[in-house]
Parts: sequence; structure tokens; C-alpha cells
Amino acid sequence: MTDKTYLEEVELSGHILDSLLLPKVLDVIMSRGGHYHISSMKIGEKSTDPSVARIEVWAESQEKLNDILDAIHDHGAIPVHAADCVTAVAEVAGAFPEGFYCTTNLKTEVRIGGQWIEVQGQEMDVGIVIDPKGPTARCVPMGDVQQGDWVVIGRSGVRVFPEEAQRKSELFEFMSSAVSSEKPKGATVREIAAAMKRTKASGEKILAVLGPAVVHTGGGQWIGWLIQNGYLDILFAGNALATHDLEQNIYGTSLGVSLERGLPAEEGHEHHLRTINTIRRLGGIEKAIAAGKITGGIMYECIQHKIPFVLAGSIRDDGPLPEVITDVVQAQKAMRALIPGVGFCLMVATTLHSVAVGNLLPAWVKVACVDINPATVTKLMDRGTVQTIGIVSDVEPFLRALVSELKG
Repeated sequence: MTDKTYLEEVELSGHILDSLLLPKVLDVIMSRGGHYHISSMKIGEKSTDPSVARIEVWAESQEKLNDILDAIHDHGAIPVHAADCVTAVAEVAGAFPEGFYCTTNLKTEVRIGGQWIEVQGQEMDVGIVIDPKGPTARCVPMGDVQQGDWVVIGRSGVRVFPEEAQRKSELFEFMSSAVSSEKPKGATVREIAAAMKRTKASGEKILAVLGPAVVHTGGGQWIGWLIQNGYLDILFAGNALATHDLEQNIYGTSLGVSLERGLPAEEGHEHHLRTINTIRRLGGIEKAIAAGKITGGIMYECIQHKIPFVLAGSIRDDGPLPEVITDVVQAQKAMRALIPGVGFCLMVATTLHSVAVGNLLPAWVKVACVDINPATVTKLMDRGTVQTIGIVSDVEPFLRALVSELKG
């Protein structure tokens, strides 16, 4: 094709060769019916030097060209002749203007007054609101848009920075692709422990997203150890995790099954309801602890060590416990408020909470997702949380091994 009527030149920079970013962009162009010509390329001489490529992209129509440019934009390809971002005023509270820019979880900048400004609170599937007086830019969920907000429209004046593949210097990076029960779990657990230690050493926080299987399998004691020894700073969970943790402390059972004997207790199926009722009568978890009714467990350690937690409810919850946020939008806001400063996230045995939290995390936060079902990790990665390392394992053995590595 020689007709280049519909053409735009883009630039791609960074470690675009060893990360295979350049061939990925070229493949996207061709797979969408476009054509390209690499007009110039500078290859970094050292391993730390970035490479820069300028690519002419053209297609048979403006519509097809726009489709290609939208697709390669998320891989970091930006127009050579950059312009400021385009904004439109939100006419309706709780809704973006038509054509709003939909964010990824990758580091993003917008161009305002000829300057590139980093977008704050990076998160996928939201919009960008700018304050030209700052100038500042921040990610804003749809429901939080206020009438009169200046919202970024389209991709002009917006650039993203893909998480480039490293040279596999850490097992964490090497293992964070396919999900399989065949992976060497010992080596993977060691690297997760090392990543948690690096996170704490850098002054960042560790977030845990836990499902009730943590308690059912007897892993609560190991979560308690993580809290006591400073390896857990924030907890996200649901009504079930907290309920069964408290049930274990009151009755010695989880879902009515004795954790000591592994057998159903008499009338054990009522224990979780009686636990919730007890906590509600006392006015909440913290008051139950103060009254001496709760003397151990995950929630006990959170209260004792002042670990902030968010218990997000669901339609199937019994009770629920007083601390459970039953409005999912409010629960999302409570979680979002605790995300800043998180450097590592440990997700254990909870599909829905893991996917929900994954949507809130920027791409530079490392994630370890552990579940007996590989589909949980696959769903998380399919939703865009590609910085995830997945381990297919029962919960208690993994947590026990993790604590052993952290102790070492």
C-alpha cells in the first residue's frame, strides 16, 4: 500500500527490544490491517540505556488508523507531534462526558500547557480529571465525577508507560506469567518472602486480601504471625473471613467443623450465626475484644496492632457483622483510600475480592495470588492485573511455608 493519506508518526521508547515491546506494537499494527515503516531507531548501548523508535503508521481510512493508534497507545506509543490533552466539562454528576479517556493501571501522564504531568491515584477503568490551576491530574471513578469537573477526552496529550519486562533477575518477574500447579512452589514462596522483605525495607505497605478458607484450613495462626511481626499492614476481606475467625475463637470451629479434630461439632452449623449475634449484641469486634469475649485470631490481632481493615459485604452475607460495609460503592471507596503506599499485595483464597482489589491497584504494585483453583489467578490476570504471580496451592501449607521463609 503506497497511499499514506491517513498516517501518523508515533514514538516508542524504553527497553523496547528486550521487553519485546517493539515487535508487539508492530504485530498490533499489522493484525488490525495497518502498515508501518520504522523511520528512525536508536538502540541503547548499555543494559540501562533506553532505546527509541519512530514509526510511521498508516491505514486505508481514518477510522482504521484511529483504531490502531488507540490499540498501540496502551503499549506506550505516542504521537511524535504531541499536543496538550483535550478536556470537556462534566455536565452531569456521576457520569463522564462522551468520549472520555478510559485509564489503564499503568503509569500515565497528561500534557497540560506543554508540560507532561503525572496522573495521581493511578487505577484502571476510571477517568482523568484535571485542575488546570495546579496543574494536577488525578484518576476519578465514574461515580465520583462532579458537575463542572474537567475530564480528559480521547488519547491526545495522554501517554502511558508500560511495565517493561525485566531481565528476569528476580524469580518474581520470571514466574509472573502462566498459572500452573507445576511451578516450583518452594522457590516461588522464597521469592514472595523476599519481595515482602524488600517492600518493608523500602517503607511501603503490605496489603492482604483474604478469603474464609484461610480460617477453614487452619491458616489463621500464620496470618496472626504476619501481623505480629510487621508483615501485614492492611487487611481487605468479607463478612465470612471475619465471622469464621471469630467463630474459631469462641467455639473452636470454622463452618461448624472443629479445627482441632477435623470433625463436625454438635449443632456446629449454628456456630457462625451465634457468633455474629454475639458480636452484634456486644456492639462490634473491638467491643467484644474489650469485653474479653474474643482473645485471639486474625481480627483480634488487627485490633491489637491497629491494622486498618475493610470488610466488604455481599448479597449472601449472614448478619452481617457490624463492621461489614454493605454498600459496595462505599466499600470500594474505603478500599481505595487505603491503597496509597501499598507496595505488595498478598491475595489468598478469594476470587471476587481479589479481582475487585486488582482493579484498584496500579501496575507497579506486585501481587501474589494463592488459590487451590487456578481459575482464580487466571481471572485476575485476564482482568488486567498482569503483575500477578500465581500459586496453585492449599492455603495453610502455603502460609506455613511463607512464615518459615520470613523467619529465616
